[in-house]
Amino acid sequence: MEELVTDVVAPEDLKRFEKKYNAELVKGPVSKETKFEYAWCLIRSKYANDIKKGVALLEELLHKSTKDDQRDFLFYLAVANYRLKEYERALKYIRILLRNEPGNKQAIELEKLINQALKKDGLVGMAIVGGIGLGVAGIAGLIGMAVAKSAKPQ
Repeated sequence: MEELVTDVVAPEDLKRFEKKYNAELVKGPVSKETKFEYAWCLIRSKYANDIKKGVALLEELLHKSTKDDQRDFLFYLAVANYRLKEYERALKYIRILLRNEPGNKQAIELEKLINQALKKDGLVGMAIVGGIGLGVAGIAGLIGMAVAKSAKPQ
């Protein structure tokens, strides 16, 4: 599963699918297949802006799709949001998928990966907040000592 969320698209593949998408766009509405292929490439980009563009396309597909078509859109929306470190949103999408397909092994594995990232992110966040708290307490202590020294009668 780790491989799936870290896979990066080859630049030539991204260009090829972008070209196909734009060619269809010029002629009128883009087919669902072309839009999905391009979105799939975009979410595997190493650039956050590409991933966000892929998320927008997948969300558009999701809202216009039947329940049967939603599986892939939900799964790749979870992957894309994981890659953007938007773990809460990733979890939202994967849980919708699991509500529809509780036995989906790939979705279960991705949910575990997202939960691990959330825990890790939470611990890092707590460490940062704790470090800031210690820093503020240290500065307050130094100020307190300086005030106490200056208030001492001479």
